[in-house]
Amino acid sequence: MAHGHKNKRTIEGDNLVMGFQIAPMIDVVFVIMLFFMVMAGAVKVERELKTQLPGIGTPALSNEDTPPDEIIVTVEETGVVTLNEEEFDSPENKTLPNFTGTLMKLKQEADSRNAKVMVTIQAEEQARYERVIDVLNAMAKARIGNVTFTVGGEEF
Repeated sequence: MAHGHKNKRTIEGDNLVMGFQIAPMIDVVFVIMLFFMVMAGAVKVERELKTQLPGIGTPALSNEDTPPDEIIVTVEETGVVTLNEEEFDSPENKTLPNFTGTLMKLKQEADSRNAKVMVTIQAEEQARYERVIDVLNAMAKARIGNVTFTVGGEEF
């Protein structure tokens, strides 16, 4: 009888159907979920940095037919600041009094004509950031708010 019982087990083992196994599927889902959770922390969020020069209030209403006065300010590697190719102040002077005074006169003259003043800053590649901030401070004192930057070398 022991011998017959052993044969019965082998026959039952051959007829055993495994079916769908859920445990390996759950393991795969957890590994994928873990991967996405780890990678979600590595995503960098881009944000907009809105800046406004200090001391500038709401822009004055101007006549739309009057074209804006465009001023080009260049900041060189040596610290020299030029306005429409005219050099102002020494490179060591942080307050830029002559440059600031000229900007104020240009702004007053444009305001009397009801025109806007647009300033384009062209900083050379190796120019110090501190010097560019000095120029921006001078524009804030002159109450000039339309400022743009150009990047790169000379235009062709």
